[in-house]
Amino acid sequence: MFYEPILGHGLPHDPFKAIVAPRPIGWISTLDVRGRRNLAPYSFFNGVCGSPPMVMFSSEGFKHSAENARDTGQFVCSLATHSLREQMNVTSAPLAKGEDEFFRAGLAAAPSRTVRPPRVAKSPAALECRTISVTELNDMHGAATGRYVVIGQVTGVHIDDAYLVDGLFDTAKAQALARCGYMDYATVFETFSLARPQS
Repeated sequence: MFYEPILGHGLPHDPFKAIVAPRPIGWISTLDVRGRRNLAPYSFFNGVCGSPPMVMFSSEGFKHSAENARDTGQFVCSLATHSLREQMNVTSAPLAKGEDEFFRAGLAAAPSRTVRPPRVAKSPAALECRTISVTELNDMHGAATGRYVVIGQVTGVHIDDAYLVDGLFDTAKAQALARCGYMDYATVFETFSLARPQS
């Protein structure tokens, strides 16, 4: 099969998000300019730089997370995990601005140290971030898409000591959650190692 996205795929559902998978979920917490909490999951999320550490998330529409990250210059990404999957899903609901997803999902918040937005207390790891840029994406013809990429520099890292094994963060023990397209998710239950070739 081959298709050009502009002409349509002819399938029951768009396969793009299932092909670009699994995608880690950025569970983004922010505060609005009035100090009200917001929490939402973003599957267009990843690390974009190791030194200095930076992450990005992409918002399909100028949603509260992107707006708050722009207006306050701060956000936190908590690791979404298998044990928190139901609460993560609850926070994806399209609530009105100012409604508290932490409260709606029954999640305790923990304070951050370098930024004001809180993190998900039960998450095994969280990244505190300062916003570097918020950019609307244009298509290949230069037309605005209404999709926004937020990049943040990590200013603080929280790790639950229970998930450090021999000095390494154990992704499988944390059971990190990922999006696989459609309504499908994956959980990291095991990992394997490969040494890179030296020549």
